[in-house]
Amino acid sequence: MKKGIYGKKLGMTQIFDQDGLVIPVTVVEVEPSLVLRKKTVETDGYNAIVLATGEVKEKQMNKPNKGQFDKVKLSYRKYIKELRLDDVENYNVGDELKADIFEAGELVDVQGVSKGKGFQGVIKRHGQHIGPKGHGSMYHRRPGSMGPTSSPGRVFPGKKLPGQTGKNTTTVQNLQIVKVDMDKNVILIKGSIPGYKNSLVRIKETARTAVTKSAK
Repeated sequence: MKKGIYGKKLGMTQIFDQDGLVIPVTVVEVEPSLVLRKKTVETDGYNAIVLATGEVKEKQMNKPNKGQFDKVKLSYRKYIKELRLDDVENYNVGDELKADIFEAGELVDVQGVSKGKGFQGVIKRHGQHIGPKGHGSMYHRRPGSMGPTSSPGRVFPGKKLPGQTGKNTTTVQNLQIVKVDMDKNVILIKGSIPGYKNSLVRIKETARTAVTKSAK
Protein backbone atom coordinates (compact mmCIF):
# COMPACT_ATOMS: atom_id res chain seq x y z
CA MET A 1 0.00 0.00 0.00
CA LYS A 2 1.72 3.17 -1.18
CA LYS A 3 -0.90 5.93 -1.13
CA GLY A 4 -3.94 7.08 0.77
CA ILE A 5 -5.89 10.15 1.83
CA TYR A 6 -8.64 11.27 4.19
CA GLY A 7 -11.98 12.69 3.13
CA LYS A 8 -15.48 13.57 4.31
CA LYS A 9 -18.40 11.31 3.45
CA LEU A 10 -21.19 13.41 1.93
CA GLY A 11 -23.72 10.67 1.17
CA MET A 12 -24.85 8.34 -1.60
CA THR A 13 -26.23 8.92 -5.08
CA GLN A 14 -26.26 7.15 -8.43
CA ILE A 15 -24.70 7.72 -11.83
CA PHE A 16 -25.04 6.07 -15.23
CA ASP A 17 -22.21 4.41 -17.13
CA GLN A 18 -21.70 4.40 -20.90
CA ASP A 19 -24.11 1.48 -21.31
CA GLY A 20 -26.85 3.24 -19.36
CA LEU A 21 -26.52 1.03 -16.29
CA VAL A 22 -27.09 2.54 -12.86
CA ILE A 23 -24.10 2.55 -10.49
CA PRO A 24 -24.73 3.36 -6.81
CA VAL A 25 -21.86 5.48 -5.51
CA THR A 26 -20.76 7.17 -2.31
CA VAL A 27 -19.56 10.76 -2.65
CA VAL A 28 -16.45 11.59 -0.60
CA GLU A 29 -15.22 15.17 -0.46
CA VAL A 30 -11.42 15.27 -0.38
CA GLU A 31 -9.97 18.56 0.77
CA PRO A 32 -6.24 19.05 0.12
CA SER A 33 -4.23 17.35 2.87
CA LEU A 34 -0.84 18.54 4.09
CA VAL A 35 2.01 16.22 5.05
CA LEU A 36 2.69 17.38 8.61
CA ARG A 37 5.34 14.82 9.48
CA LYS A 38 7.14 11.85 7.96
CA LYS A 39 8.01 8.76 10.01
CA THR A 40 10.57 6.18 8.94
CA VAL A 41 11.85 2.85 10.19
CA GLU A 42 15.11 4.47 11.28
CA THR A 43 13.49 7.16 13.45
CA ASP A 44 10.17 5.63 14.57
CA GLY A 45 10.36 1.91 13.79
CA TYR A 46 7.82 2.03 10.94
CA ASN A 47 6.96 4.02 7.82
CA ALA A 48 4.10 6.49 7.94
CA ILE A 49 3.07 10.03 7.10
CA VAL A 50 1.00 12.34 9.31
CA LEU A 51 -1.70 14.09 7.29
CA ALA A 52 -3.58 17.25 8.27
CA THR A 53 -6.88 18.14 6.62
CA GLY A 54 -9.88 20.41 7.11
CA GLU A 55 -9.14 24.12 7.28
CA VAL A 56 -9.72 25.71 10.67
CA LYS A 57 -9.15 29.09 12.33
CA GLU A 58 -6.23 29.62 14.68
CA LYS A 59 -8.51 30.34 17.66
CA GLN A 60 -10.02 26.86 17.30
CA MET A 61 -6.64 25.13 17.70
CA ASN A 62 -5.35 23.82 21.01
CA LYS A 63 -1.73 24.49 21.96
CA PRO A 64 -0.27 21.00 21.33
CA ASN A 65 -1.70 20.75 17.81
CA LYS A 66 -0.96 24.39 17.05
CA GLY A 67 2.67 23.81 17.95
CA GLN A 68 2.98 21.03 15.38
CA PHE A 69 1.95 23.40 12.58
CA ASP A 70 4.06 26.29 13.85
CA LYS A 71 7.12 24.05 13.95
CA VAL A 72 6.95 23.32 10.22
CA LYS A 73 5.28 26.66 9.29
CA LEU A 74 2.10 25.23 7.76
CA SER A 75 -1.46 26.52 7.81
CA TYR A 76 -3.72 25.08 10.50
CA ARG A 77 -5.95 22.06 9.93
CA LYS A 78 -8.71 20.48 12.02
CA TYR A 79 -7.84 16.79 11.69
CA ILE A 80 -4.41 15.22 12.23
CA LYS A 81 -4.25 11.58 11.16
CA GLU A 82 -1.46 9.06 10.67
CA LEU A 83 -1.31 6.93 7.54
CA ARG A 84 0.98 3.89 7.53
CA LEU A 85 2.62 3.15 4.19
CA ASP A 86 5.17 0.70 2.88
CA ASP A 87 7.31 3.46 1.39
CA VAL A 88 7.44 7.17 2.26
CA GLU A 89 10.45 8.24 0.19
CA ASN A 90 8.28 10.21 -2.26
CA TYR A 91 6.66 12.28 0.51
CA ASN A 92 8.07 15.41 2.13
CA VAL A 93 6.81 17.68 4.90
CA GLY A 94 4.61 20.38 3.38
CA ASP A 95 3.48 18.31 0.37
CA GLU A 96 -0.16 18.74 -0.56
CA LEU A 97 -2.17 15.64 -1.44
CA LYS A 98 -5.36 15.96 -3.46
CA ALA A 99 -8.04 13.67 -4.83
CA ASP A 100 -6.10 13.16 -8.06
CA ILE A 101 -3.70 10.74 -6.35
CA PHE A 102 -6.36 8.16 -7.28
CA GLU A 103 -7.76 7.31 -10.69
CA ALA A 104 -11.01 5.80 -11.90
CA GLY A 105 -10.90 2.01 -11.85
CA GLU A 106 -8.53 1.65 -8.90
CA LEU A 107 -9.47 -0.51 -5.91
CA VAL A 108 -9.36 0.99 -2.44
CA ASP A 109 -10.06 0.09 1.19
CA VAL A 110 -12.27 2.60 3.01
CA GLN A 111 -12.22 2.86 6.79
CA GLY A 112 -14.63 4.83 8.98
CA VAL A 113 -16.65 4.74 12.18
CA SER A 114 -19.97 2.97 11.64
CA LYS A 115 -23.25 4.57 12.63
CA GLY A 116 -24.09 4.30 16.32
CA LYS A 117 -27.48 2.72 17.03
CA GLY A 118 -27.47 2.96 20.81
CA PHE A 119 -28.45 0.16 23.19
CA GLN A 120 -30.15 -2.66 21.28
CA GLY A 121 -31.52 -6.10 22.04
CA VAL A 122 -30.25 -9.40 20.70
CA ILE A 123 -32.66 -9.48 17.76
CA LYS A 124 -31.34 -6.29 16.20
CA ARG A 125 -27.80 -6.55 17.53
CA HIS A 126 -27.07 -10.21 16.71
CA GLY A 127 -29.88 -11.12 14.30
CA GLN A 128 -31.47 -13.72 16.56
CA HIS A 129 -35.00 -15.02 15.97
CA ILE A 130 -37.96 -13.67 17.84
CA GLY A 131 -39.55 -15.93 20.47
CA PRO A 132 -43.07 -17.42 20.48
CA LYS A 133 -45.71 -14.79 19.79
CA GLY A 134 -48.40 -16.25 22.01
CA HIS A 135 -49.62 -13.94 24.77
CA GLY A 136 -48.60 -16.42 27.43
CA SER A 137 -45.07 -17.14 26.19
CA MET A 138 -43.54 -14.14 28.00
CA TYR A 139 -40.43 -14.60 25.86
CA HIS A 140 -40.89 -12.45 22.76
CA ARG A 141 -37.53 -10.65 22.49
CA ARG A 142 -35.45 -12.03 25.36
CA PRO A 143 -31.82 -13.18 24.88
CA GLY A 144 -32.32 -16.86 25.70
CA SER A 145 -30.98 -19.16 28.40
CA MET A 146 -28.51 -17.49 30.75
CA GLY A 147 -26.57 -20.60 31.72
CA PRO A 148 -26.75 -24.11 33.21
CA THR A 149 -28.70 -24.69 36.41
CA SER A 150 -25.86 -26.77 37.87
CA SER A 151 -22.09 -26.38 38.04
CA PRO A 152 -20.61 -24.01 37.07
CA GLY A 153 -23.94 -22.16 37.18
CA ARG A 154 -22.79 -18.97 35.50
CA VAL A 155 -22.94 -17.18 32.17
CA PHE A 156 -19.96 -18.06 29.98
CA PRO A 157 -17.91 -15.30 28.33
CA GLY A 158 -18.97 -14.53 24.76
CA LYS A 159 -22.69 -14.92 25.39
CA LYS A 160 -24.58 -12.77 22.87
CA LEU A 161 -26.46 -10.24 24.96
CA PRO A 162 -28.01 -6.80 24.49
CA GLY A 163 -25.65 -3.85 24.44
CA GLN A 164 -24.18 -0.92 22.53
CA THR A 165 -24.57 -1.37 18.77
CA GLY A 166 -22.53 0.33 16.08
CA LYS A 167 -19.95 3.11 16.41
CA ASN A 168 -17.12 0.71 15.59
CA THR A 169 -14.10 1.27 13.38
CA THR A 170 -15.03 -0.59 10.20
CA THR A 171 -13.13 -1.23 6.96
CA VAL A 172 -14.71 -2.17 3.63
CA GLN A 173 -12.19 -3.62 1.20
CA ASN A 174 -11.80 -3.72 -2.57
CA LEU A 175 -14.18 -0.91 -3.50
CA GLN A 176 -13.80 0.53 -6.98
CA ILE A 177 -13.32 4.23 -7.68
CA VAL A 178 -15.79 5.21 -10.38
CA LYS A 179 -14.82 8.85 -10.90
CA VAL A 180 -12.50 11.55 -9.57
CA ASP A 181 -13.88 15.09 -9.99
CA MET A 182 -11.16 17.64 -9.31
CA ASP A 183 -13.48 20.61 -10.00
CA LYS A 184 -15.59 19.65 -6.99
CA ASN A 185 -12.81 17.85 -5.06
CA VAL A 186 -14.84 14.65 -4.74
CA ILE A 187 -14.23 10.95 -5.29
CA LEU A 188 -17.10 8.67 -6.31
CA ILE A 189 -16.72 5.19 -4.86
CA LYS A 190 -18.91 2.29 -5.98
CA GLY A 191 -21.14 0.94 -3.21
CA SER A 192 -21.55 1.99 0.40
CA ILE A 193 -18.86 2.86 2.91
CA PRO A 194 -18.95 2.99 6.73
CA GLY A 195 -19.75 6.19 8.58
CA TYR A 196 -22.48 8.78 8.91
CA LYS A 197 -22.81 11.90 6.76
CA ASN A 198 -19.95 14.41 7.13
CA SER A 199 -17.82 11.85 8.99
CA LEU A 200 -14.11 11.46 8.30
CA VAL A 201 -13.10 8.37 6.31
CA ARG A 202 -9.76 6.99 5.18
CA ILE A 203 -9.26 5.97 1.56
CA LYS A 204 -6.25 3.73 1.03
CA GLU A 205 -4.98 1.78 -1.95
CA THR A 206 -5.91 -1.84 -1.48
CA ALA A 207 -3.17 -4.44 -1.23
CA ARG A 208 -4.49 -6.28 -4.27
CA THR A 209 -4.01 -3.19 -6.45
CA ALA A 210 -0.45 -2.74 -5.21
CA VAL A 211 0.39 -6.39 -5.95
CA THR A 212 -1.12 -6.18 -9.44
CA LYS A 213 0.89 -3.06 -10.28
CA SER A 214 4.14 -4.56 -9.03
CA ALA A 215 3.54 -7.71 -11.08
CA LYS A 216 3.24 -5.63 -14.22
